[in-house]
Amino acid sequence: MTHEEYQSAANHWLEKDAASKKMPADRLWTAIEEYVRANNTCALATGSGSFIRCTPIEYAWHDGAFWMFSEGGQKFVGLEDNKNVCLAIYDRYDGFGKLKGLQVSGKAEIIEPFSPEYIHAAGCKKIPVDALRKLPFIMNLIKIRPGEIEFLNSDFKEEGYDSRQHYDCCRKGK
Repeated sequence: MTHEEYQSAANHWLEKDAASKKMPADRLWTAIEEYVRANNTCALATGSGSFIRCTPIEYAWHDGAFWMFSEGGQKFVGLEDNKNVCLAIYDRYDGFGKLKGLQVSGKAEIIEPFSPEYIHAAGCKKIPVDALRKLPFIMNLIKIRPGEIEFLNSDFKEEGYDSRQHYDCCRKGK
């Protein structure tokens, strides 16, 4: 492909979204939260320089953020230098009329072990803090605040909206 062909492919959804039937922001946010809460596993992409990693990981959703406890792993290579992350949650593909999945771009933060925020997150996951303290290693806690969310949901067409919707978390409710 030429540079122009790559650019054309990259801009496909930007151009299509400009003319799409948008869902009201509050209704879209409700649909996003329902979908996120109905699931508990995502693919988390991290990277730095030429290093990239995509890790399947369990999450919890509360306080407007994704929370992931992790023993460690190569995802931390990227997280050390680059707090920009992307995660995807999706249903099994079962045909074009049944698409459902979302992609989140956001910022990661490593929460200090046993800080009040860490203890709160453990409580939300129903993980006893004493059990975490007894582990032979520190269980890391990754917090991801979403910045932008792309939600593909075929059900939106039944409500008269395009199946692909964009939500800018920085402009929440606008």
